[in-house]
Amino acid sequence: MMMRRTLLYAVAGLVAAPRTLLAQAPPLSQAQMSQVSAYAFRFKALSGNDIALADFAGKPILVVNTASQCGYTPQYAGLQKLWARYRDRGLVIIGVPSNDFGGQEPGGASEIAKTAHDEYHVTFPLAAKAGVKGAGAHPFYRWAAAERPRDTPRWNFHKYLIGRDGRLKAAFTSAVDPSDPGLIVAIETELGA
Repeated sequence: MMMRRTLLYAVAGLVAAPRTLLAQAPPLSQAQMSQVSAYAFRFKALSGNDIALADFAGKPILVVNTASQCGYTPQYAGLQKLWARYRDRGLVIIGVPSNDFGGQEPGGASEIAKTAHDEYHVTFPLAAKAGVKGAGAHPFYRWAAAERPRDTPRWNFHKYLIGRDGRLKAAFTSAVDPSDPGLIVAIETELGA
């Protein structure tokens, strides 16, 4: 009974405390704050609209930094096959063209669209060109780097898998082909979650 009374007095004291005293309270630690999810981010679309990840809440999302003049550019075809195979079950794929590695995405929106749409027949959403590394990285990529510092993009066609809950579930290097069994299992696991 004594602890309950002490607790009630403490709560009453906080309620009666001046706002300035409460404003001087130490900031919450990162562990105390709710974590940001991927749903907090949006990309400018290649077409000019926005791609808000929150629009895909409850669906797994594969975010891939792409480039038109890379040895991995043929992965566009494999990503399109993944999209065709799993989009009706909820998978979303978002390509994020970037010129950060080897200057292999030097063109503008029309050149990117020509490669992705005309050569590889990509129909999944494409973002406008964005940075994926360093100080100039898009906020999504800065968040992903903070979440998984050992799994940051080191080249084009790095893949991040976001789970149905908006959390970063897995990362796959550029060398992991879209048909790789490990990637397929990760996607199917999230589709079944």
